[in-house]
Amino acid sequence: MRAVIAEDSVLLRIGVVRVLEMAGFEVVAEVGDAEALLAAVEEHRPDIAVVDVRMPPGFTDEGVRAALVVKRQWPQTAVLLLSQYVEERYATDLLSANTSGIGYLLKQRVADVEEFAATLRRVAAGGTALDPQVVSQLLVRRHSDPLDRLTPREREVLELMAGGRSNAGIAEQLVVSESAVAKHINSIFAKLDLPKADADHRRVLAVLHFLGVA
Repeated sequence: MRAVIAEDSVLLRIGVVRVLEMAGFEVVAEVGDAEALLAAVEEHRPDIAVVDVRMPPGFTDEGVRAALVVKRQWPQTAVLLLSQYVEERYATDLLSANTSGIGYLLKQRVADVEEFAATLRRVAAGGTALDPQVVSQLLVRRHSDPLDRLTPREREVLELMAGGRSNAGIAEQLVVSESAVAKHINSIFAKLDLPKADADHRRVLAVLHFLGVA
């Protein structure tokens, strides 16, 4: 079977390529953004596309939106989404559009090579695969505190945002890259159900949530 991989992290992309090749897949293209993914799927018509949820340029939901396009325009191509953390809204969006040849896994599952390879084959054959943590999140009551959805690192980022730190200041404090900080902040916006609007406005709303005002 033939596969296309869309992942902006070079190291993870190399790892996924190796796993797919070990599982007997032919990797016909590997790309780093959603636009290139769509071009690769149109050119190669693969059996499966392995797609990162968040990719350049915005690191928000580019992968999910591209996956929806793939399933709409090339329904014969299965899609396996990989995410750093559980994002209930994105899983729901994908499953509501199509449940055949769909998978949604946390990136940590790639480390279990045999299980990951089995999941790839199942999804490529038209099946559905959801990460156990994704299933658990989908069953969580809607009325829970949105702050409970944040990871410890995201809480750290939000605390620093509340302290008035810029992205550069947060990156320096946590000893990470500014792009990593941007990913965390976009995830915070999504988990707090903040609508897409002016970035500074959402930043204020996120801090208000943290302070218990909103």
